[in-house]
Amino acid sequence: MNFDKKTILITGGAGFIGSNLAFWFQENFPEAKVVIFDLFRTGETFSNGNLRSFGHYKNLKGFRGEIISGDITKKEDLARLEDFSFDYIFHEAAISDTTVSDQKIMIDTNLNAFKDLLKMAQRMGAAMIYASSGATYGNAPAPQTVGREDPANIYGFSKLAMDHLAYDWMRRSDLPIVGLRYFNVYGPREFFKNRTASMVLQFGHQILAGKNPRLFEGSDKILRDFIYIDDVIQANIKACEPKRSGVYNVGTGKARSFQDIVDILQKELGTDLPCEYIPNPYVGQYQFFTQADIEPTREYLGYEPEVSLEEGIRRYLPEIVRLYETEVRSGK
Repeated sequence: MNFDKKTILITGGAGFIGSNLAFWFQENFPEAKVVIFDLFRTGETFSNGNLRSFGHYKNLKGFRGEIISGDITKKEDLARLEDFSFDYIFHEAAISDTTVSDQKIMIDTNLNAFKDLLKMAQRMGAAMIYASSGATYGNAPAPQTVGREDPANIYGFSKLAMDHLAYDWMRRSDLPIVGLRYFNVYGPREFFKNRTASMVLQFGHQILAGKNPRLFEGSDKILRDFIYIDDVIQANIKACEPKRSGVYNVGTGKARSFQDIVDILQKELGTDLPCEYIPNPYVGQYQFFTQADIEPTREYLGYEPEVSLEEGIRRYLPEIVRLYETEVRSGK
């Protein structure tokens, strides 16, 4: 695929995955026109105390494309995008905080705004690649397979509703529409997700601070499908020309434990801090085993995960150390 001369919209482009996508296009297709649309952070919080928006200008330092500040739930903000004719829309904007309990704002932001963007894609003839989520599965047994969902919170429910809406549009549109169900993504530019950043980053900073890593009891048996950001970008790019529109899992297909993360980090950092094990307060509302069924993703997108947990942490570690020095220890 050649994206030069193409016009690309990335909603949520100042966030974790969106900003990585923006730089991938800038570095590989410098003649592409990339437009970022993001709410950016304002200090506004939800009832749980977490920020409403994780978009941060520091994720975009060095980006040379166009940046538009806006709220996807406001039609007057979306109207600014009518100045363009997009070839591809990467819809990453969402409330991604799984602990937000406000059902109305979750549905307004994740579902209703998605319909407005689908209408825009239809008018412009743009391919739509959007972020679904592994949270749609809730407590469904592993390996998690598309079509066997059981969302355990309003976030997972809203993402599953997005998928149902997308399927409806797929049936009556010739445009490529692909939903990507991200599992546990980690990597550079996630720091500004604060408490919702990956445990790879959080454990890394605990260890760099000389603190004993704190894990839930039985963490060697709590398994997740951890996927490095480079493989998520690969899936997004391959979704631009799918063999078939659809909803696909994006993971490695291999589950690893939280204990594995700490052990790999300590090996790479040359530390041997004793772990502290604490009771898990989320028993009953906690996923103990996630592992993506990625066979359909392989078949219809040509996706093949390339980065193991060991390699991903190795690639990420210089950034984890840099963030600790510049953001954490300096108190910025």
